[in-house]
Amino acid sequence: MSAPLSAPPFRHPHDREILRLAVPTFFALIAEPLLLLTDTAIVGTLGTRPLGGLGVAGQILMTLANLCIFLAYGTTAAVARRFGAGQVREGLRSGVDGLWLALIIGAAVAAAGYAGGPWLVGALGASDAVAPYALTYLRISLLSAPALLLVMAGTGVLRGLQDARTPLLVSVGTAAVNAGLAALLVLVLDTGIAGSAWATVMAQWGGAAVYLAVVVRAARREGVSLAPDPSGVKASAAAGAALFVRTVSLRVVLVVTTAVAARMGDQEIAAQQVAFQLWSLLVFAMDAIAVAAQAIIGRYLGASDAKGARAATRRMVEWGVMIGAVFTVLVLAVRPWAPVPFTSDARVAALIVSALLVVALLQPLSGVVMVLDGILMGAGDQRYLAWASFWTMLAFLPCAAVVLWTTPPGSPDALLRLWLAFGVWMAARGITLGLRARGGAWVVLGSTRD
Repeated sequence: MSAPLSAPPFRHPHDREILRLAVPTFFALIAEPLLLLTDTAIVGTLGTRPLGGLGVAGQILMTLANLCIFLAYGTTAAVARRFGAGQVREGLRSGVDGLWLALIIGAAVAAAGYAGGPWLVGALGASDAVAPYALTYLRISLLSAPALLLVMAGTGVLRGLQDARTPLLVSVGTAAVNAGLAALLVLVLDTGIAGSAWATVMAQWGGAAVYLAVVVRAARREGVSLAPDPSGVKASAAAGAALFVRTVSLRVVLVVTTAVAARMGDQEIAAQQVAFQLWSLLVFAMDAIAVAAQAIIGRYLGASDAKGARAATRRMVEWGVMIGAVFTVLVLAVRPWAPVPFTSDARVAALIVSALLVVALLQPLSGVVMVLDGILMGAGDQRYLAWASFWTMLAFLPCAAVVLWTTPPGSPDALLRLWLAFGVWMAARGITLGLRARGGAWVVLGSTRD
């Protein structure tokens, strides 16, 4: 890496551009897990079984959505390269095609998820008492799938254009609307878990409408047609194929983690829902640097500045470590009281506290992993990311199986064991991504990677 070794830890030539994108992205990203934590706290007032149902349904919804995350990540990298090369119009053309692809995929996801809802809930091991709540939340929330994917595609376009402010405003607005509606429907109107799901649907469609308006205005300003270009839509889908494989591998790990917790018992899956959402909140916060990396690295490589790309890479990794260390201290400090907003069940609370010990210790490693993932994604190195994710998934699955088979029913350290297995996966990701970043195969210059 070319950044000067003597640079003070909080003064570096790349800090300004990193923070300009990362700070608003941080608040935009944490808005989503905060939205889910709000749902978790509100649904938690209904009891352990609805909370467990939310945990199962939430994991399914996150899986379906994240399988399509290439709509944001792939678009960010492609548009950023075009932006760095001075080809804004071509970047917006790709963005419009991405929006059409998002709408098509979103409709298909909603239909398939609704039809396969009972099977999906059963596959995650939900008990007979938890399954009805999970299915209710799932089927209603699927109505927001097209909106969620439109938001992803619109976010990718704007971040590729180095605009992090608009995604921040939309994310915060969506989270605020969702929280208000959920509180009204569940706590005031007593609509149960269905009310929480309807709040999510209305909030997501509102956010999608804002993104459509912003991208459409930009496209018209640059003279870009709003009609779908079949070849462009097809190219967008093809470009996301490797990211799809990467995401499938990541989601398998997260789904298996949820499935193991569900098979341990209703209290375990309820506690896992809280621990996982808290972990997600921290990961999304650190992902701010990763998303900034996508835009920054794409722009540098598009401008054929390899030295700038490497210097920015080193500095962003340093930021990942520093932020992770801060989060470790923060989680350890709040750990004894973390279950209070979510449950009154003493055993669920104890399971949450034990899991958060591992969550805390994983934070510096998580920071490095998230940043390196964003750097390689911004470079368009999706093929390597796909294979790396696949092999690290294979490293995790035997660990999860051992936890499931060897943990006694009612064990007080059930989730601690599960999160240790999760830590093995994170370590494997750190090794594979770190080795790639140290080499030069990802440094491909020009407005496109091909």
